[in-house]
Amino acid sequence: MTRLPSLSERGDCRFPSPETALQEPNGLLAIGGNLSTDCLLQAYRQGIFPWYSAGEPIMWWSPDPRAVLFPARLKISRSLARTISRQDYTVTLDQAFADVVRQCAQPRSDNHGTWITAEMQAAYLRLHHAGHAHSAEAWWNGELVGGLYGVAIGQVFFGESMFHRRNDASKVALAHLVTRLQDCGYQLIDCQVTTAHLLSLGAEEIPRHQFCQLLSRCCAATPAHQPWAGASHPAIQP
Repeated sequence: MTRLPSLSERGDCRFPSPETALQEPNGLLAIGGNLSTDCLLQAYRQGIFPWYSAGEPIMWWSPDPRAVLFPARLKISRSLARTISRQDYTVTLDQAFADVVRQCAQPRSDNHGTWITAEMQAAYLRLHHAGHAHSAEAWWNGELVGGLYGVAIGQVFFGESMFHRRNDASKVALAHLVTRLQDCGYQLIDCQVTTAHLLSLGAEEIPRHQFCQLLSRCCAATPAHQPWAGASHPAIQP
C-alpha cells in the first residue's frame, strides 16, 4: 500500500508535486497539515484542495483530469434562460458569505456538503475576512434560496460548493457570477471534479498538468477589476 506524505500541523505546508497524487482514489496527495490561510492559498496555487469528513485527518487532493469552466464557454440552457429573463431572483456578491457556507454544509441526499466540517467553515470564513474567499447569493422575496462560494486568486476562481432551496437558484447565482468574472478578466474557474450538473453548464475536463500550467500563469495575473462590490441587482440577462 502506498504511504501518503504526512504534512506538519504547524508552520507552512510543504506539498508534494500534484503529479505524485494517487490514481486510486483519484488525486489523493497528502494528509495532515493545517487549514491556515497561508496553507490554503499555497495549496490552491498548486492545484490542490482539502476534502475530508469529520473525524478524519485533513486530506489534500489534486485529481486528474480536472474539471474546469472557462467563463466564455458558460452554457445557459433554454429553461435557465427563461428563469433568468423572468427576473425571479436577485443576485448579490459577498453579502451573506457565512450563510452560504452554512447552507452548503447541510447534509443532502447525495451526501454533498457533509464534508464541510466546522473546521472547514471557520477556515473559509478566515479566507473571506482576508479578502480571498467570496460568495454569490440568489434571493427570492428576500430569502436566501441558492448560492455558492469559492476562492479567488489572480484571474482564477476556485469553486468550492453550491446549494439551492428553489429550482435553478444555484444555477442563476453561478451564471451571474461567471458573467461578472468574465467581465473582470478572469480566465478560469476550477470546478475540481466532474458532475453532470457542471457539465450541463459548460464545464469540461482537462489533464492535470495542463490545469497546473494554467494556474501558474493565471494566478499570477491581475484582473482588470474585481466583481465583489456586493450591490443587489437582478440576475444577468441571457
